[in-house]
Amino acid sequence: MSSANRDLFEEPGSASPLAYDDAVDAWLAAREEYGVIREQSSVAVYRSMWAALSAWCVGRALALDALKAEHLEAYLLSRGGTDELSARYAWRLLTLVDEVLSHRARVNDLPRNSVALDLLMATPEWRFANASDKTPLPDHLHAHEAKALVSWLLDPANGSAVAGAPAHTWQALRNRTAVALQLGAGLSPGDIRAAVVDGIVCDGAKVAGLPWKIRLPAHGSIPAREAPIAQWAGRLLRTWLDTRCALQITGTALFPAARSGRPWGKVAQYTAAKAVLAAAGVPEAEGGSFKLRHTFALRQLRRGTSADQVAQWMGLADAAALARYRRVLLAPATEVV
Repeated sequence: MSSANRDLFEEPGSASPLAYDDAVDAWLAAREEYGVIREQSSVAVYRSMWAALSAWCVGRALALDALKAEHLEAYLLSRGGTDELSARYAWRLLTLVDEVLSHRARVNDLPRNSVALDLLMATPEWRFANASDKTPLPDHLHAHEAKALVSWLLDPANGSAVAGAPAHTWQALRNRTAVALQLGAGLSPGDIRAAVVDGIVCDGAKVAGLPWKIRLPAHGSIPAREAPIAQWAGRLLRTWLDTRCALQITGTALFPAARSGRPWGKVAQYTAAKAVLAAAGVPEAEGGSFKLRHTFALRQLRRGTSADQVAQWMGLADAAALARYRRVLLAPATEVV
C-alpha cells in the first residue's frame, strides 16, 4: 500500500500492515535513489515477497520491530518443502528482511534487529543456497596486515623528492599512491587507470588542501560515481599531486604511464601493484590487489555504512553483490583498516 493512499487518521503501529508497507517503501526508495535497482521487475519481486510475509505476520499480530527467528522460520516452512528452490527462496527472503529492518533501524534511530541475518547464518541449507554464497570468502587484509601496509605506504612519503632520486622515482610514488587508493577508497584496477586529475576533490576537506573524495568517470560497464578517500590515503595522494605538478607531468590521467601523459596499461598497472604489495610484505593472493578493495568494503560495512551506499561508492549495480561479505562480518569485530 502506498503511503499516499492511506487514511489520514490511520496510525502505523508496528503490528499494522502500514508499518510493513512503510518499511519496504522506504527501503525501495533508498535503493532506487542510489541507482542500485534498475529494473521494475526487481521491485515487483521484492514487493511480492514482502507482501506475502506481511500478510502472514499481520494475520498473527506480529509486530515488525519484534520479529523473532521462530516467526521467520515458521513462515518459511509454511511455504512448503525443503528442496533447493525453497532454500534459495529462504536466502532471498531473509536477505530482504535483513536489509529492510536495517534500513528502518538506521533512519528511525532504532536498535537493529538482526534476527533475519542470525537465522540465515544459523541455517546452512539456507545460508549456502545462493550460488554466490558458495564462493570462497573474499580475500582481505586483517587489521594488523592493513595497518602494516598503511605504515609501509606512508613511510617513504617523502616521495616528492626530486625526479631521479634512486629510491624515490616518480613512478614508485605513483605506484604506492595507486595502491593506497585501492585500499583507502575502494578503487578497482580499472578505476585506477580511468581516474583523472580533475576528479580529485579537495574543497570542503577537514584538512585544507587534502583530497577527501574522488569523482570517477564511467568506464566499461561501471557508471560514473564518487568515492570517499581515507585521510591517510589523501595525504599520500596530496604528495603525488604536488610531485606530478612539480615534474610537469602532462595529460588528464591521474596515474599516467609516462611523463607525457600516456595512459597506464592494464598489465603494467597490475605488475606495479603486485610489486608494491610484495615489497610491503603482503602475502600474494589469487585476486591480486582486489583484496584491498574487499578490505575497504568490509571496513565500511563494519562501521555501519549501508550496503546501498558502499555499493554506490564501489560502482556496483546492486547491493546484493555485497552479500558474500556477510560471513566475514560475523567474525569478531576488529577494524580492518
